[in-house]
Amino acid sequence: MRHRNAGYKLGRNTSHRRALLRNLVTSILQEDRVLTTVAKAKAARPHVEKLITLGKKGDLHSRRQALAYLQTRETVTRLFDTVAPRYGDRNGGYLRIVRAGFQRGDGAEKAFIELVDAEQVLDEKRQKRAEARAKRREEMQKAMAEQEAAAGEGGEEKAS
Repeated sequence: MRHRNAGYKLGRNTSHRRALLRNLVTSILQEDRVLTTVAKAKAARPHVEKLITLGKKGDLHSRRQALAYLQTRETVTRLFDTVAPRYGDRNGGYLRIVRAGFQRGDGAEKAFIELVDAEQVLDEKRQKRAEARAKRREEMQKAMAEQEAAAGEGGEEKAS
């Protein structure tokens, strides 16, 4: 029987599990979306929800509690200034777990754990990444064209 056995052990000892969840929660609040296993996503969900609730309170004590759990000060600042105000009128349900196939190797089920209503931010990030990729591709093609032109000129000089 599973009476009073709350939480997930994740095949780790207590300190390792705590460190893993702290890192995962910090990443979720920093990036808005993280790819992980379904079990880790389900284990991290209550921690993120509690931190967002602290962020909605917004007082000094809540900020210190968040600092005690999260890994970086930047994440705490982002939680209180950006993430928590996004959910001012929402009572819980700040996360979504979207299953994303299976992991190669051990076959573990993967999932995206993402903040609800963060689609606009994620779309902006995707667009910036696509623009950066296009710029890099354009620079690379320009460099290759110059290199081919230089190689063509060098070949003609040797033939003369």
